[in-house]
Amino acid sequence: MDLKELIPTYNKVKEESYQYRFTIFTPVFNCEKSIEKVHQSLINQTYKNFEWLIINDGSTDNSHEIIERLTNTSSLSINYINNPENQHKMGCFIQAISLAKGEFLLTFDGDDECHPNALKIFNEEYLNIPTNLKNKVCAVTGLCEDQFGNRVGDTYPETPYFSNTFKSTTLNNIKGEKWGFTKTDILKGINVNSQIFSKGLIPESIIWNLIAKEGYITKYINKHLRIYHVDIENSLSSTSVDKRSYGSALDSIAGFNWFFNAYHFKTPKYFLKKLYVLLRASKYLPYNLGDYLRAIDSKVIKFLFISLWPFRKLTI
Repeated sequence: MDLKELIPTYNKVKEESYQYRFTIFTPVFNCEKSIEKVHQSLINQTYKNFEWLIINDGSTDNSHEIIERLTNTSSLSINYINNPENQHKMGCFIQAISLAKGEFLLTFDGDDECHPNALKIFNEEYLNIPTNLKNKVCAVTGLCEDQFGNRVGDTYPETPYFSNTFKSTTLNNIKGEKWGFTKTDILKGINVNSQIFSKGLIPESIIWNLIAKEGYITKYINKHLRIYHVDIENSLSSTSVDKRSYGSALDSIAGFNWFFNAYHFKTPKYFLKKLYVLLRASKYLPYNLGDYLRAIDSKVIKFLFISLWPFRKLTI
């Protein structure tokens, strides 16, 4: 299949009515030791207008049995989906969008915790968005801390800080784990070719950059809401370079096509890095040089890619 046909696209959809304020989405792969901790964090929430959507992504441990017990005994409203085959986190995320009954979708991994007032703060921060920005703001995102109370990642230059994922990470160099919700109506406008779900890990950045390309912004806040456990391998997203190759290639090509014309002078390092990543990924993919050139829009990037193609085997 043409590489370009695997890059997500966007079509705005009509607003819907939702049963809950939030859908808390937890993708699970072998989380038998931590899923009850996630459940307890949600039980402790002071804001109660949410559902918990759990998608078990083909776990091989006892996750299914534990989740079934929670589903049958918990006071929470739980929608549990047990996928027989692993389709990776991106596949689960797109599945969650179609299933969400909440106005806002918030991903909450199977080994995380959050502060009891996290949902309350998210809701208040959304309500406080100026009226003239409400239609442009697609998300509210806060900070994370580790299990020892230390901040994980950078803070924002001010709070609230209105920007988008591409600008905040690429132009302002704000790095590290963050946590936030996105409007479900906006996520429903994302079109993803289902063939990519079987091609390994697809980075979430391709989704957030697509939303940024469409002109939506995020309200960022310097408040610690999620407890992100460091030094614990995430089985859902941990994989080798070759198994990330499809995702890396698509993310790189999308970055060129969506942002190069507007930002090549402002952030040349970003595009040079993506060029290297694409060359490295190409070693593992069944495409020839012409396939990549047809997928890339920029003539400048095409020229650089052709020039560097003979040296791609030197990438590590």
